[in-house]
Amino acid sequence: MSHVAHELHDEFPQKAEAIKQLKIENAHFAKIAEAYHELNRAIHRMESEVEPVADETLEGLKRQRLTLKDEIAKFLA
Repeated sequence: MSHVAHELHDEFPQKAEAIKQLKIENAHFAKIAEAYHELNRAIHRMESEVEPVADETLEGLKRQRLTLKDEIAKFLA
């Protein structure tokens, strides 16, 4: 189990400037990025046992985060 936050700038280090610009210029991207950020923080709290949760719930949230990350990656491609 990882206790490392999966922030967008860590996931896409070469795309930091593009992420910043897309958040400003594209409302849909900004919404997806914010959803990713909120979900990522919730998962991090759960993994750190600040907010304990069932394993099945955590795995479902991780799948949601991966779906958002895939959508973000498409914007950055």
